[in-house]
Amino acid sequence: MSNATDPQATKLSDLISTLQVEAGLEKPRSLPPVHLWNPEHCGDIGLEIRRDGSWWQEGVRFSREKLVRLFSTILRRDADGYYLVTPHEKVVVKVEDAPFVGVRVDRHESGGHRVILVTTNVGDVVAVDEAHPLRVETNRQTGEPSTYVRVRGGLDARLGRPAWYELISWAEADAGKPTMSVMSSGVRFSVGEMA
Repeated sequence: MSNATDPQATKLSDLISTLQVEAGLEKPRSLPPVHLWNPEHCGDIGLEIRRDGSWWQEGVRFSREKLVRLFSTILRRDADGYYLVTPHEKVVVKVEDAPFVGVRVDRHESGGHRVILVTTNVGDVVAVDEAHPLRVETNRQTGEPSTYVRVRGGLDARLGRPAWYELISWAEADAGKPTMSVMSSGVRFSVGEMA
């Protein structure tokens, strides 16, 4: 986590590319057009993504990070669940919470606005804005809040604890309310009640 003040990364797009490289991507990636693929074949081969962001098949954890990152690029969320999608087949993926974990948050000034950037465990970097909103959900049984950001195509990342603490350190009290929020890309996002 940092305040992202690298003078080399003055443009937001440059900073995002830098963060992707720091996250382990060899080069900025372009994502396949999974939203355009509609194969009929659909199977279940025991794939699951657990709450901690780890990928498993029939009880065995994926050990190759490059394979997880590759599969994450063809992950899609449909109305009835999550799938790995190619032009020729569609495979069910059970997701315990969110498919990705936000492992890092950074702040940057862009266009006269403060921008919060979230880096995921699979190398995606998104600027929190109207298209990539933050939201907080509270577990009804435990009362524990979880903070999510929309990454792409209906896929979310749950902020891991270190990233969440960093984000909360930037929060400000909402005037006249017992809540806190953060500003990003000119939009205010609630991050929960004050303790």
